[in-house]
Amino acid sequence: MSLKIGLVSISDRASQGVYEDKGIPALVDWLSLCIRSPFETTTRLIPDEQATIEATLRQLVDEQGCHLVLTTGGTGPALRDVTPEATLAVADRVMPGFGEQMRQISLKFVPTAILSRQVGVIRKQSLILNLPGQPKAIRETLEGLREDGVVTVPGIFAAVPYCLDLIGAPYVETREKVVKAFRPKSAIKPVA
Repeated sequence: MSLKIGLVSISDRASQGVYEDKGIPALVDWLSLCIRSPFETTTRLIPDEQATIEATLRQLVDEQGCHLVLTTGGTGPALRDVTPEATLAVADRVMPGFGEQMRQISLKFVPTAILSRQVGVIRKQSLILNLPGQPKAIRETLEGLREDGVVTVPGIFAAVPYCLDLIGAPYVETREKVVKAFRPKSAIKPVA
C-alpha cells in the first residue's frame, strides 16, 4: 500500500484565481525530493472559510483515506486565518510538538514567527499538519536548518515517518540528503 498524502492550499485570493497558488507546487516538489517510498497526492485549493476547511480535511481523511494531510496558509493572526481552528475542530488528538518546532525553526529567520499558529493533529489514522504559506518557509520547517551541511535544527518531517508508523500508516522511507527520518532502532525495517 502506498502512502496517500492530501495537500490543501488555503487562500481566498488563490482560490478565486487572483494569483497563482505556490504552496501546492512547492509541497509536491519537496515531497518528490524527500520521500523514497511510493506515494500519491490529492490536492485541494480552497478559500479561508472554516466550514470549508473542516469539510475538506474530513473528506481527505474519511473518504479519500489520506494518511498524511499537509495544509498551507491561513495560520496567522488575521481575522480570515482560521486554518488552526478548523484543524482542531476535526482532531481526535493534538500533537503540539509539530507547531512548537515549526515556530522554533521560523524564529531563526523572522521575529514574527511567534505570530504563527500552526498545529499538528491526528484524525483517525491520519496526521494533519498546518504548514506556513510561503514556499521557502514550507521547505525550512519540513527540512530543518543546516550549517555546513550538518542539520543544526531538525525539521518536522524527521518525525513524520515514525508518527505514521505509530498510527498505522504505510512505512515511509526518506532520502537522507533531504531529511533523515528518525525511528528507534527497533522500528527500522531493512531496505528492500
